[in-house]
Amino acid sequence: MTDVSFQRVLGFDFGTKRIGVATAQAVTGTAAPLAPVPARDGIPAWEKLDALLAEWQPEALVVGLPLNMDDSESELSHLARKFGRRLAARYRLPVFMCDERLSSHAARGLLMDLQDRRRGKLPALDSTAAVLIAEAWLADPRPLKP
Repeated sequence: MTDVSFQRVLGFDFGTKRIGVATAQAVTGTAAPLAPVPARDGIPAWEKLDALLAEWQPEALVVGLPLNMDDSESELSHLARKFGRRLAARYRLPVFMCDERLSSHAARGLLMDLQDRRRGKLPALDSTAAVLIAEAWLADPRPLKP
C-alpha cells in the first residue's frame, strides 16, 4: 500500500454512453452511488461533471480500468485512460486508475440481491460499479496514473 491519503474521492465507471459515478470517504472506506452522467461516444456531459465536482469537492478521482482477464488492455481500456487524462487536465486533481475487472458483474449481483430484499428504485448499474471501484481503491490505493 502506498502513502495516498485522500479523504474524499469520486469514483467513475467509464462507458461510452453512460459513466457511473460514486462518492467515497476514506474514513469509512465506503462509497455511495450518484446519478450516472450521460456520455456521447465516450465524451461526458461536462456540465454535469462540473456540477458533481463543485458539489462533492473531491480531493482525487478514481477511474475504473477495464482490463481483460489476461491483464491486456482493450479499446475500452484506452478510452478509460483517455477519460482519466481529460479529468486530470480539466479539474487539476490527481486521477488514479483502478483495475475494475468483473465490477459490472459484481454490481449486477449486488443489485439483484438488493432487489430481492427490498422494493423500490435501485441505483444504476453503472454507479453501483463505480461504488465497487471506489471502495476497492480506498482499500488498496495505488498510484497507477492514466
